[in-house]
Amino acid sequence: MRALALLAPLALVALGARATAPTEDEFAYCTTCHGTQGNGNPAIRAPKIAGIASWYLERQLKAFRADIRGTQDADEPGHEMRPVAVALPDDRAVARAVAYVQTFTAVAPPVTVHGDQTRGATLYALCAGCHGERAEGNETLLAPPLAAQNDWYLVAQLKAYRDGRRGTQVDDVTGAAMRATAVEMTDAAMDDVVTYIVALH
Repeated sequence: MRALALLAPLALVALGARATAPTEDEFAYCTTCHGTQGNGNPAIRAPKIAGIASWYLERQLKAFRADIRGTQDADEPGHEMRPVAVALPDDRAVARAVAYVQTFTAVAPPVTVHGDQTRGATLYALCAGCHGERAEGNETLLAPPLAAQNDWYLVAQLKAYRDGRRGTQVDDVTGAAMRATAVEMTDAAMDDVVTYIVALH
């Protein structure tokens, strides 16, 4: 992973000048971590990116580039992703990377988290105001869709918010809101709400 992060800048130097459709040659390294067709790789904590809303992917890449994500000491996955995003020279390169990801074929992720779905439904009532009744997301509120994401990744992010590895940067307004939601959650509660979210897909 660290070697890939170091090599990524070399692969991306010319991106800002390109005007053609993004190609596999430019962004094939995405699948090295995120899996074939970008459906996630839990072994190295790389989440699913296939089928994820393009506006959200673009926003997260820009967050890594702006030091909003991937700078906290304990955020090891973020440390590995940040150099890759920083190597994208401008917003046009970010858009090209996202356009390439949109060519992936998304598949339903396997269920790996098991909690109390009924309790999760109660807990999700607070989440629905931003993420939608069916966890479909809300671009206006900058709340991503959740139901099609890896369940282990959703739990990992809730823990990251709760434990201060995400959502603590001054400019991360939405992250701060998520941190306020997650800070009192137990591990069991996280499993419950994610179990319910997965059931919505």
